[in-house]
Amino acid sequence: MFKKLTTIMTIITGSLIVTSACNNQSSEQKTSADSTVVPAPVHYGDLDGQEVLQYTLTNDSGMVVKVLNYGGVITDILVKDKNGELGNVVLSYDSLAGYVQKGNPYFGTLVGRYANRIAKATFKIDSNEYKLAANNNGNSLHGGLKGFDKVIWKVTPLPGDSSLLLEYTSADGEEGYPGALDAKVIYTLTADNALKLEYVATTSKPTPVNLTQHTYFNLSAGKDSTILDHVLQLNAPSYTPVNDVLIPTGKIEPVKGTPMDFTTATRIGEHIAEVKGGYDHNWVFDKSGFAVVGTLYHPASGRLMTISTSEPGIQFYTGNFLDGTLQHTRNGAKFGKNAGLCLEAQHYPDSPNQPAFPNVILKPGERYTQTTVYQFGTK
Repeated sequence: MFKKLTTIMTIITGSLIVTSACNNQSSEQKTSADSTVVPAPVHYGDLDGQEVLQYTLTNDSGMVVKVLNYGGVITDILVKDKNGELGNVVLSYDSLAGYVQKGNPYFGTLVGRYANRIAKATFKIDSNEYKLAANNNGNSLHGGLKGFDKVIWKVTPLPGDSSLLLEYTSADGEEGYPGALDAKVIYTLTADNALKLEYVATTSKPTPVNLTQHTYFNLSAGKDSTILDHVLQLNAPSYTPVNDVLIPTGKIEPVKGTPMDFTTATRIGEHIAEVKGGYDHNWVFDKSGFAVVGTLYHPASGRLMTISTSEPGIQFYTGNFLDGTLQHTRNGAKFGKNAGLCLEAQHYPDSPNQPAFPNVILKPGERYTQTTVYQFGTK
């Protein structure tokens, strides 16, 4: 079970002040020799005249997380299996060329300003209609042509924990969205092998906000070519059905008696053939506030991932569009269909056009916040 850190985020005159404690120690007690201090980043490449850097987070248990300032990309999550062998449990590339290639399916990226789909690439706030890039079957997907996944974030290592603060300001009108959005995300690798993601955003005008992390997991660390033998459990009694272009119909339906039922631990491959195209849907939790919402388990390696979030839903995607053609993959891997899966904590897709869904419009003077935790272990 994840032990909550005493991390307090307060925005004062535009600055994020963070105080945190790790392993029950204050930052003043830590020294430069402490293994949780983030080392200097390494050069990963150059893009449009800007340097791309890779940061490394570690803990005393040997877990490693590597992050780029480009797109907030998580390139590595190294965790041990039941035999103590470290392995990278995320799909990744061998260089920056992979992440910037055409058709990169958001490997490891931060996604925004609006994660998932907005129908017909339009929405209204009050009487004003806004048009977005129609980059996915006539709809807008993951923030448009150049969303948060394709920009350079300002990254600052934080004292006290193995933590990084990522900051990006999206200009008023960027990708068609109203308002200047100031977004901040903290990545923290905890002492008990959890990757904690904390999001904060403020805006100058009313705007839809839905941020998430789009890492593709494969807990076999590359030993299995698909995730079909992974076992998933979600505390989600309902889901949002979709049409042929994956836009929610507006209904929220029970999962019981359907292939969407993961309320008990179920092998992913057991019913996937009964779902047209594979799993790429939003599951709806029955909870309020931050809570454990599910687990992912790989029996052969013994690796177990527990997911906790403050969000009302999660997009479970089984890599249905992977086809083995991606270039610059790590170790030359052929990432075919179902090579990895995503568990994207979020608000529901197309919420700006679905008045019955939870509100996603952020207004001036309000703060968007989200906390999501992926904790790793074995059983």
